[in-house]
Amino acid sequence: MHDKIVIPAAFAKHPAGALVIGVDEAGRGPLAGPVVAAACVLGVDAPAGLDDSKKLSAKRRAVLEPLIQQSCGWALGVVEADEIDRINIFAATMLAMTRAVAELVAALGAEPDEVLIDGNKTPQGRVPEWRWQARAIVGGDGLEPCISAASILAKEHRDRVMRAHAARFPQYGWERNAGYGTAEHVEALRRHGPTPIHRQSFAPIAQLKLFD
Repeated sequence: MHDKIVIPAAFAKHPAGALVIGVDEAGRGPLAGPVVAAACVLGVDAPAGLDDSKKLSAKRRAVLEPLIQQSCGWALGVVEADEIDRINIFAATMLAMTRAVAELVAALGAEPDEVLIDGNKTPQGRVPEWRWQARAIVGGDGLEPCISAASILAKEHRDRVMRAHAARFPQYGWERNAGYGTAEHVEALRRHGPTPIHRQSFAPIAQLKLFD
């Protein structure tokens, strides 16, 4: 899933010495590929300039990703396209977040005081395995550095996955569109049909299959 989880010697504590994990996801909207969540606890040497991954250039994200990986505690949770089709994208996103936090907590050997999640919903009460105090923050990837770091890790990992898939299925332009429904991607779907990497339950693919 990823190279390794780095556990920093010292965490950047929130007020009152709280251990806080930030969580964000990448890939809810694409027609192909996995949804990826990242969980991150900042180290005291975490890089400056963290922000919502969508506001950062690809070059800046590429610089920040290894700095985050080297200085912070982090883990990824991945749900593939076939599982997304089975349980729906919302449930898959909640599951990816749960997997990421569970892996990070296991590696840390410590329970967080709070998990901060970008968006307006959390896995609390939605995924049976979720056991942590959680708080959703709309726009959190631009407000909380631990969520910003998670957003960068999730996006960079998912983009690499889609570039690897693009090498196998070059017709769809995934190295450029990351699986999103661009005009190029939709036209390639019409010409070549869906691949095993496509989300068969998503409307553009499901509608194509109706006319097979």
